Amino acid sequence: MSLEQLATAINKAIGTKQTLKAVDGGYADKVYVAQDAEPHVTRNLLKLCEERGYLVELVPSMRELGKACGIEVGAASAAIIKIDQKNDGGKEVP
Repeated sequence: MSLEQLATAINKAIGTKQTLKAVDGGYADKVYVAQDAEPHVTRNLLKLCEERGYLVELVPSMRELGKACGIEVGAASAAIIKIDQKNDGGKEVP
């Protein structure tokens, strides 16, 4: 069910760089991390989420997370962006 929320979300950050920006900026609503992602890729994101009090939903694979994001490649992490923080008419965060 939770990946369903990500799949249907209008505003999302895809990839660790974008997800880090969303968490750091305080506009992430929910954070997802793939369990099979390389630890050095997600380490800083997981640390920041812990510091900021974000709960992280673990997803079994990067492929599954990428599919939920609507992309054809895997994604190490993603986040749903709060509705009041729309960026450029509902597009992904830069």
